[in-house]
Amino acid sequence: LQVPHTASQPLASNESRRFTNKHSKKALKASLTLGILLGMFFVAWLPFFVTNVAQAVCGCVPAGFFDVLTWLGYCNSTMNPIIYPLFMRDFKRAMGKFLPCCRHSAEPRPSAISLSMRNSNSGPRAATSLKNVL
Repeated sequence: LQVPHTASQPLASNESRRFTNKHSKKALKASLTLGILLGMFFVAWLPFFVTNVAQAVCGCVPAGFFDVLTWLGYCNSTMNPIIYPLFMRDFKRAMGKFLPCCRHSAEPRPSAISLSMRNSNSGPRAATSLKNVL
C-alpha cells in the first residue's frame, strides 16, 4: 500500500527547511558573537590573572608590567559597549530607545496624543475621531 502524494507535503518540507536554515543562521551568529566576546575577554584578562598568580608565588613581576596588564583588562571592559551593538541588532534597538543620540531620524516618535491614549486604560473609541478630540 502506498500513500498518495499530496501537494501540501513539498510546501511543508520547504517551510521546515527554510525555518531550520533561518534558525541555524541565528545560532551561528550568536555563537560567533559569544566566541568573539569570550575570546577578547580571555586575551585581555588571562595574562593579568596568570601574572597575578606569578606575583603571589615568586614576586618577580615588575610593577609597570602588572599595571599594563591591568589596563589591558580595563580596555576590554571598555570595548564591550562597542562590541555588543556591532553584533546584536536587539541590543542596538534597545539602546536607541534610551539614548537620544542613537535614535535614527526615520524612527517615528510617539506623539503626545498616542502616549496619552496608550497610558489611559481606554482604547480608541469607534465614535471618537482625532478631529473631535482636538
